[in-house]
Amino acid sequence: MQSNTSQGSAASLLRPRVARSVELSSALAAIGPLAGPSTSAGPADLPTVTGITLDSRSVLPGDVYAAVPGAARHGAEFALQAVRTGAVAVLTDESGAGLVRSAFAAEALDAPPVVVVPDARRAVGPLARAIFGGSEETEPGPALFGITGTNGKTTSTYFLNALLEALGRSTGLIGTIEIRAGGEAIPSALTTPESPQVHSLLALMRERRLAAASMEVSSHALEFGRVDGVRFDVAGFTNLTQDHLDLHGTMEDYFAVKAALFAPGRSRRGVVLVDDVWGSRLAETATVPVVTVLTDPGDGAATEADWRVEDVAASGLGHTFALVARTEERLRVRSGLPGTFNISNAALAAVMVIASGVPLADVQRALDDADPFTTEVPGRMQLVGEAPAAIVDFAHNPDALERTLASVRRPGGRVIAVFGATGQRDESKRPVMGAVGARLSDILIVTDDDPHDEDDAGIRRAVLSGAEAAVRDEDLGCRVLEVFPRAEAIDRAVSLAEPSDTVVIAGRGHEVWQEVKGVNLSLDDRVELRSALTRYGFSGIRTPGIES
Repeated sequence: MQSNTSQGSAASLLRPRVARSVELSSALAAIGPLAGPSTSAGPADLPTVTGITLDSRSVLPGDVYAAVPGAARHGAEFALQAVRTGAVAVLTDESGAGLVRSAFAAEALDAPPVVVVPDARRAVGPLARAIFGGSEETEPGPALFGITGTNGKTTSTYFLNALLEALGRSTGLIGTIEIRAGGEAIPSALTTPESPQVHSLLALMRERRLAAASMEVSSHALEFGRVDGVRFDVAGFTNLTQDHLDLHGTMEDYFAVKAALFAPGRSRRGVVLVDDVWGSRLAETATVPVVTVLTDPGDGAATEADWRVEDVAASGLGHTFALVARTEERLRVRSGLPGTFNISNAALAAVMVIASGVPLADVQRALDDADPFTTEVPGRMQLVGEAPAAIVDFAHNPDALERTLASVRRPGGRVIAVFGATGQRDESKRPVMGAVGARLSDILIVTDDDPHDEDDAGIRRAVLSGAEAAVRDEDLGCRVLEVFPRAEAIDRAVSLAEPSDTVVIAGRGHEVWQEVKGVNLSLDDRVELRSALTRYGFSGIRTPGIES
């Protein structure tokens, strides 16, 4: 755990340099019914505030501390610490208010103003907007692009930013790998940060006068209110496949959460890939104007779309293709990244920029001059070696794994895959991933991902059961091995490789820590793969990026 000082320092990196003072009473009035009628102090007694946070360790002087119920403990239990660090008011629910008063009474201290609301978590996002947000007339913010879907969010946001920068725009980024506010990069712990951080980052981007910002919008972000109070200029949808059912329960519920982004309170317009039944449904049910894109038709795909991909051809490790509108206007597009799914990611990014109002001719010029869709995305189809081809990818669900493994086979070469499954997540996908690996690999090495607090051997058994059943029932020629820990599995894969083969290390991508029984172990698949290549006499590729 970080100390208060280091947490506070990290929090300050996500805030504007010049704090904006706001009367808390005015901010509460701005969020209306979410504030509820009850506070422990009258409006005249509520202080002026300069920020808001959900993390007691990240409080800065002048903050509101938002104390919400957690999975194990109520945030109100940490209110005393938050006030000692500089919080001037507490936002919480009825049960939290009682905990705050009891804690301060036990210390014989006067409690700070406690604002009691019906649902503290749902009030935090809009209140953070009221505290951090400037007037759109006097302080226009960046054009906001948000991308949701199961797979492709990270790469699509990187493609978006690369294209916008090729157009001469200054950009920000909020995502799985990092947060950027212009040229400054900050490692990211969540796909989408909590709502106070999102709004403080947007304020920082306004202060730096950035022209545009791209954000990954996960289902967790939508479910837990992390983007509440944010309205995107363009929202994008990649696809929907089995994942996160431990949270959502069913695919229908998972879809409903994703679809909530395409409503007037959250976005102004949408761009939707209609390659599957979920994209087609979203295009029909969205309550904002939607532009549809057909890139790689699968089951349930739309038969028509506003834009479609044509004339796909290989180009190095990547592809060239044409994006063709209903009007027959065309864009010539290239992505140098491996995988046909990167055609879909590139097409989505290009059409989102067009949907934001950038003229087609300007987009074509940027594509021709800068090759923006060949930008490296850390841990996403990241090439670490060429002979054998050695690739690290984040694929951690059945659909992503299938897309990755199906895209990497080279003529005359074998595919050697290494992956596992994450602990304390959707257990039903584990044997499915094993079967996918067996079908698309010549050698499959099942190992550990992040076991968390779950038994690592049990997770491996579930993945192995799917792989071995597929080999047996489908008469596959895949050789299935179990090797652990993960670094040894990567070493074994390279030891078995020939220069014509492809080695794929899937599941963790850019991550540099492996969590086992509450302990974070240093582990970067890219570093381990590069070291193994060197150890066995192969050459590795070293490129700039966020690596340990």
